[in-house]
Amino acid sequence: MSRTILRGRVLSFLGEPQAIDDHGSYRYIEDGAVTIEGGIITAVGDFVPDATAEVIDHRPHLILPGFIDMHLHYVQSQMIASYAGSLLEWLNTYTFFEEQKFSQQGHAGAVASAFYDELIRNGTTTAVAYCSSHPHSVDAFFAEAQKRNMLMIGGKVMMDRNAPEALCDTAQSGYDDTKALIARWHGKGRGLYAISPRFAITSTPGQMEAAQALVAEHPEAYVQTHLSENAAEISRSMKLYPGSPDYTGIYEDYGLLGPKTLLGHCIHLNHRETAVLTETGSVAVFCPTSNLFLGSGLFDRERLAKHGVRIGIATDIGGGTSYSMLRTLDEGYKILQLRGQRLNPFASFYMATLGNARSLSLEGTIGAVAPGNAADLVVLNAAATPAMALRMATVTSLAEELFLLQTLGDDRSVAEVYVSGARAKSVLRGL
Repeated sequence: MSRTILRGRVLSFLGEPQAIDDHGSYRYIEDGAVTIEGGIITAVGDFVPDATAEVIDHRPHLILPGFIDMHLHYVQSQMIASYAGSLLEWLNTYTFFEEQKFSQQGHAGAVASAFYDELIRNGTTTAVAYCSSHPHSVDAFFAEAQKRNMLMIGGKVMMDRNAPEALCDTAQSGYDDTKALIARWHGKGRGLYAISPRFAITSTPGQMEAAQALVAEHPEAYVQTHLSENAAEISRSMKLYPGSPDYTGIYEDYGLLGPKTLLGHCIHLNHRETAVLTETGSVAVFCPTSNLFLGSGLFDRERLAKHGVRIGIATDIGGGTSYSMLRTLDEGYKILQLRGQRLNPFASFYMATLGNARSLSLEGTIGAVAPGNAADLVVLNAAATPAMALRMATVTSLAEELFLLQTLGDDRSVAEVYVSGARAKSVLRGL
């Protein structure tokens, strides 16, 4: 088996940084070597010349774990930057119209290919995605992931009301389709399935019961849905489920909460809801660019973290406005500034790597530059643009460099991406 050694400045997290000077939370090697065999990292340490391996020199760039995106909609790739005033207007005016296109032959495959190209361009090696209500949109999603050997999580949207008839399934067909898709794709290659009732507004009690049955029958699968993104959404959900104590209580009543449940947004949670997320181990997913774009509100990271809620971060394409986790971290920083919650750059990059891996219960598989982990890696250039190079000339610490990357960086800062040890971004460029 051939060996490859990536040489460069290596950064990987060991735990969540508690402060900008929490040096014990990460490992940094100035002249590091990441040894890869069979798509797996086998050693990490100081660089030592080795004539028996292929050495790829990425100095002076940083080598980090590939970025992980916890929540996005691949089927919304062609409706990013659609003008709307709020979530429900945006869904009814653009989203449902766009998702109906996935009934057309060949459309899902074409969009999936372009979507994966954008992930790679931006350094994202794992993402959690909603597909459309059409089963073949899921097939296209996982087939493309398998082709690229990427660890991806996704699922068919279950929705049987309050959407165009062409998009609606039924409680029974949503159950049947999901069960068949789990059998077809979960654990095949690196694919993992997420049972995906879109949100309470678009699922009847009968469909929620079907989702509950699926969760009981397939504890190995994830659950993904939306929670507490927008005031009008909350109000409408409570009118549809008046017997539940609050929005979180709807999902609680149907047994959909747990350590593998990923809840997009979680902006307007009351104290009871926060406690329920903590008790069940469910994950609140921070989606800063879409929260700003749709005017949904400001995520309260400090409050949730204080109460022990597990937290992830995500782009939320297509309500989100960039595939880049760097841009997402930048907007997240600004939201938390408005909350009076200063986010240090080590904590930012932890969230996008090991933090998200932990939120997915995938620590030890992805999210770290460490032996035994998949060689899913991103190489970052903090002087990728003239403006960044000008600022980089005055940078004197790793913290400053990371903050520069998240503040001014984008896909141009991603010098290379490795998926299972194979170059991925340079392949897109034809190099």
